Amino acid sequence: MLMEEKRISSENIYAGKIMTVKKDQVILPDGRQGAREIVELSDAVAVLAINNNNEVLMVRQFRHPAGESLLEIPAGKVEKGEKPLDCAKRELEEETGCRAAVWKEICYFFTSPGFCTEKIYLYLAGGLSMHETKFDQDEFIEIETINVNEAMEMIKNGDIKDAKTIIGILFLNLPIYQIDQACNK
Repeated sequence: MLMEEKRISSENIYAGKIMTVKKDQVILPDGRQGAREIVELSDAVAVLAINNNNEVLMVRQFRHPAGESLLEIPAGKVEKGEKPLDCAKRELEEETGCRAAVWKEICYFFTSPGFCTEKIYLYLAGGLSMHETKFDQDEFIEIETINVNEAMEMIKNGDIKDAKTIIGILFLNLPIYQIDQACNK
């Protein structure tokens, strides 16, 4: 059976500053009709910045939908016409004041593909140098560095709850992955 749905109509339900909500009518693989509610978001980036001490550069900020402060790797929305790598460089500097000499795209992933279009590009950044932060007017951020092994423990203990951060840190522990070779040149 062909596992594809074909859209036959689409209705905009809501259009806001960062998202659009649509309701699509689709033809299902078996020929029946169905409805899909979709949240459209722009693509985003997340940056796994590793310093020479094998520490992950992280930010702590209050996340209103979660109702708590979360520890996360730097991230942000890709602006219209912006390339994901350029966005990653911009976000790292804006949120942490760091620039990186070495960049490597690790992967991209969908955050919630059952209802959301958001795709996050995950980058590794190394060869860090400090500059000035450039927080957005509505951002209140604390910068922290966490040892990679400690970050793994924080995931196990439930202290790191952000999905993009968990994905990034877990990538650092894959046997095929070489932090030293990729970051600290």
